[in-house]
Amino acid sequence: MTTTRLSETDLLTTLEDRGCRITGPRRDVIALLERKEAGVSAEEVCAGLPLVGRATIYRTLKLLLEAGVLCKLTLPDGAPKYTLARFDHHHHTVCVRCGTVGDFRDSTIERLMRAIGADIPGKIVGHRLEVFITCQPCLASPQS
Repeated sequence: MTTTRLSETDLLTTLEDRGCRITGPRRDVIALLERKEAGVSAEEVCAGLPLVGRATIYRTLKLLLEAGVLCKLTLPDGAPKYTLARFDHHHHTVCVRCGTVGDFRDSTIERLMRAIGADIPGKIVGHRLEVFITCQPCLASPQS
């Protein structure tokens, strides 16, 4: 399993391998995502790249999602956030106060999935887990 985040070069290569042109605006979107450690909304990407068209941003996010190198999470309020995948298979934490997204791997969850596989009619082909938390910085700051 990969244990580090994909580099900007890896992300561009992934798009190129899928037959996508590597344009300046796509490079800009990937560079912005690379700088954001805690997840970002599409609107935040648009605000951070005012010279890149909204359609280009949304298409690039979609391409990265389809390639499996970007994760889309739905926050408790229904708003989507995007984060680059740090691991091949992983799960997420989402802070309910600030929306910060983290990722983690846990072998216990994977063992549980294998164990319950016999009790589920059909074949499990994947799973997703989001754990909603209050992150350490939010715990340390006064409630707003």
